[in-house]
Amino acid sequence: MKISLTGDSILFRRLNSKTNAKLRPLFDIIRGCDASFTNLELVPNDFEGDPALDHGGTHFGAQAWVLDELKDAGFDLFAAATNHSLDYSISGLRKAIAEMKARQLLYAGVGTNLEEARRPVYFTHERGTVGMLSCVSTFARGQEAAEQTSLMQGRPGVSPLHVQTSYHVTPEEMQQLHAVYDRLGLARDREQKIQLGFAFPPPENTLAMGNMQFVRSDRTRIATTANERDIADIERWVQEARLVSDIVVVSLHGHESGYNAEGVLDVEVPADFMRQFAVRAIDAGADIIVCHGPHLLRGMEIYAGRPIFYSLGNFIGQNELVERLPAESHAANRVPLNLTPHQVYKKRSNNDRKGFPADVRFWETIVPICDFADGALRGIEILPVSLGHGESAHARGCPVLATGAEAESILDKFETLCTPYRMAFTRRDGRLFWNAA
Repeated sequence: MKISLTGDSILFRRLNSKTNAKLRPLFDIIRGCDASFTNLELVPNDFEGDPALDHGGTHFGAQAWVLDELKDAGFDLFAAATNHSLDYSISGLRKAIAEMKARQLLYAGVGTNLEEARRPVYFTHERGTVGMLSCVSTFARGQEAAEQTSLMQGRPGVSPLHVQTSYHVTPEEMQQLHAVYDRLGLARDREQKIQLGFAFPPPENTLAMGNMQFVRSDRTRIATTANERDIADIERWVQEARLVSDIVVVSLHGHESGYNAEGVLDVEVPADFMRQFAVRAIDAGADIIVCHGPHLLRGMEIYAGRPIFYSLGNFIGQNELVERLPAESHAANRVPLNLTPHQVYKKRSNNDRKGFPADVRFWETIVPICDFADGALRGIEILPVSLGHGESAHARGCPVLATGAEAESILDKFETLCTPYRMAFTRRDGRLFWNAA
């Protein structure tokens, strides 16, 4: 059974994947797989709903017909839990869910309560059944779905993977922080809140400043740990999917970064909690872990015979072609309301001289095709893909199979990203191949 995987699909215009001669070769491969996955990095709500103050960086509302384009492109499984899922608040999410249901799309990661958002979705093919779960670690408070009780309904939202971030500092640094904390009057204020029942004492050897928790350590470093309750809840549904699927895919959308070999925070390196979560999910029964969120490629590894893709980057990158933006997007970008949507993005990128348009890493990606036989991963074929860096905003962002020097450059980059994980690939005909021993 062959399963193709893609990263973020940010689509706002007709894709025409069956008629565009440049795009069709790649999408014919996707359509030719037994199952194909993408991350739905938009809200297909016809711009209905209430624009959210806390949004994913900009408001990714879209015409609902983009779902038809993605379905025609060959996608069977849609991960819907992202930092943009609530760009139009709960009302916009309800509209998006209704549009996906009307088309009988197989989506996961969002729902009218936590249990709905957690549940897997199943795609059945003559060669087998693929179960897929979707969750997100990057989201604003209140965007996570909530449990329903015997007395109250739950809250619509995303399937969350909460992350505990702690800031490790040396004893000398901790002493300085305590001095500032005391002089600001925050220590006394916290004690009063604890006495009133509005706060809790921090763990031993830690200092809490708002949402930041400082921990005494032998070095200065940011540490991330996935919430145990969330992991256990997701594991429960992975185990369920394992019982009734041939292949189980777990999708994680997260922007958090880790440290590279030089000890520097690096957007191309996943945060520690991502591997922690991926390993737990595989141990619970997952066959593929596919991550996305930072909009650029990260490496991959094989754990217990199962692949972990730490980020597949952008697959369709029409970030700047949003038709409508609410006032909150203008405010977030510090631009006047009289600017049209694309003028807002031009202002943000300083006419393509900074941000996504200026960095080729956001316009190069891969499409892995995982080949399973009798439940075991037999091999992976990795296709290099270009999104047209340097082209005008309305022309770039659509994926095509990379060729020649561009293909070799993308594959070189991906192999470098995989170096820490000791991956061994063979290269043939402008593609990478990994085969099980």
